Amino acid sequence: MICSSTKLYCVLGNPVFHSKSPLVHNISFMANKIDAVYLAFEPLDIATAIQSIKTLNIKGASITIPFKESILPYLDWIEPRAREIGAVNTVINKDGRLLGYNTDSKAAIDPLVPYGIQDKTICIIGAGGAARAMAHGIADKKGQLIIINRSREKGASLAAEFNAQFIPFDKIGKIDKIGKIDKNGKTNPITPDVVINTTSLGMHPHVESLAFPARYLTPGMVVMDLVYTPLETRLLSIAKGKGCITIDGLSMFIAQAAAQFELWTGVKPDTNQMRQAILENKC
Repeated sequence: MICSSTKLYCVLGNPVFHSKSPLVHNISFMANKIDAVYLAFEPLDIATAIQSIKTLNIKGASITIPFKESILPYLDWIEPRAREIGAVNTVINKDGRLLGYNTDSKAAIDPLVPYGIQDKTICIIGAGGAARAMAHGIADKKGQLIIINRSREKGASLAAEFNAQFIPFDKIGKIDKIGKIDKNGKTNPITPDVVINTTSLGMHPHVESLAFPARYLTPGMVVMDLVYTPLETRLLSIAKGKGCITIDGLSMFIAQAAAQFELWTGVKPDTNQMRQAILENKC
């Protein structure tokens, strides 16, 4: 029962109506008999949201699109890994001091490890907080990165930071004509081993949106989509039909959420219970 002693946690994002974070965290609070509740908030700006955390004594927050980078100047302390990545997805309110962490990076990379990362050509679509976490983990494991993004300035900046090639999103339809020029002046087309969508393209309700052209999906390619509503996006559905290896966004989502829960409470949640709750939930 919620009462005056119940601790409040939340997710901050915009939009956030699709988020399953309240579902998995509230189930985990109940399963571990922790007197806490987790809600979803959709602030217009991160500065106001940060002030609300302090004013309402919100004990912890998940940070999602579009605030993972813009939140950094408002925090009192940021763990070295999150500062290096340049994005925070988890906040702890410790006696009024806001501490920032990143649980995305390891959670994003773990599903790719069985298929190999070193020396693989890996296309990341997007240049936001999730893309930064993904790029950081892939660069650490010596993958060859390509960044594709709508904003040329933001995409080129992320690519330069991780020694990656940058392709503007409006050129993605000509990816077979873009590539590195060899010493003979010949352009070697890009043939990705892995494609990762870190944007909201394909997310409910815009489920017909496609983050990567279907004609460039080839058998054996690994295709990962961080969108998890719907669980099988149009990108993953087409990729599966073309013989690609597909990885849905639920694996990363649950892994990063479990790491958040442990940071807040010191308790390891049951990730199988988290996943089952999402699969059984219809709203």
